[in-house]
Amino acid sequence: MTEADLAKYLEAAEKSPKQVAMAVTALPDKTLRYKPAPEGWCILEILGILADSELVYAHRLRQMLADVNPVIASVDQDAWAKALGHTETPPAEMIALYGLNRHANLRLLRRLQPEHLEKSAYDPGLKKDVTVAEYVENMGAHGAMRLQQIEELKRQAK
Repeated sequence: MTEADLAKYLEAAEKSPKQVAMAVTALPDKTLRYKPAPEGWCILEILGILADSELVYAHRLRQMLADVNPVIASVDQDAWAKALGHTETPPAEMIALYGLNRHANLRLLRRLQPEHLEKSAYDPGLKKDVTVAEYVENMGAHGAMRLQQIEELKRQAK
């Protein structure tokens, strides 16, 4: 990963919580809870997944950076969305958790040396090693992908 790529991904990751907050602020409850299909996620569940994902990123990044031969645990996002009460948590709280934890993760990533980006952990779900660099890239894209889902749900809910 080049320095320019790193800067691009970190900048995208930094902007995401504010972009998501702007997209959902003042939405009516009906829109926040709208599901196009029973197995789909509503906006509240997407906000919960964003907040949860930052905790997952935080733990996995720290494992990759500090542990010897780490193996990361798989996460079933659908199960988390159903079981963790995202639809009962105020949207502002989930956005705040997403933003605060994203901020902490970015502080950590900005302190790294280039060689740290190649540190890795084994992901049994993917059946391969994943690197810190891959996680940085994922963090840069994750918020934008979820924001697209939110915008599509807003459009459908009208």
